[in-house]
Amino acid sequence: MSEFATGGCQCGAVRYRFSLPFEEVSLCHCRMCQKATGGLFGAFAGGFRGNFEVTRGTLNLFRSSDSVERGFCATCGTPLTFARVGGKRISVTMGSLDHPEAYPPTEQAGWTGHLAFVGALAELPNIPPIEDVAPDLAATIRASNHQHPDHDTAEWPPRH
Repeated sequence: MSEFATGGCQCGAVRYRFSLPFEEVSLCHCRMCQKATGGLFGAFAGGFRGNFEVTRGTLNLFRSSDSVERGFCATCGTPLTFARVGGKRISVTMGSLDHPEAYPPTEQAGWTGHLAFVGALAELPNIPPIEDVAPDLAATIRASNHQHPDHDTAEWPPRH
């Protein structure tokens, strides 16, 4: 299978790839997506299931409704996929992509469920990164980081 986009969970137990460009990149503001992702909205990129392949590990599934199943990593809990039961399409969470910055959203759904402050996020002040205000703490966090890198590796679990 060719490789268009890759991604995986936080610990690296599950990795995936898409072989063709995404057909949609969207945000969903419904309450179910907020809870499923633990975020202010769900951010997804997807296409046909035939263009999607799990390359390491196994997706565990949770049926968030009778018609929707969401895939996640059982080891670290990272939300990874959204798909209609029996449907031809599958989407991945944008944050689980190795390069999410390459796929800007093109549409939004569920806007009636959006949190009122979402539209004002760009107006919030930016605080300095931890590396600037507490470099020793930042170094400690980096040294004890268990997060899988944003690319595939030959082994799992990775050695630290």
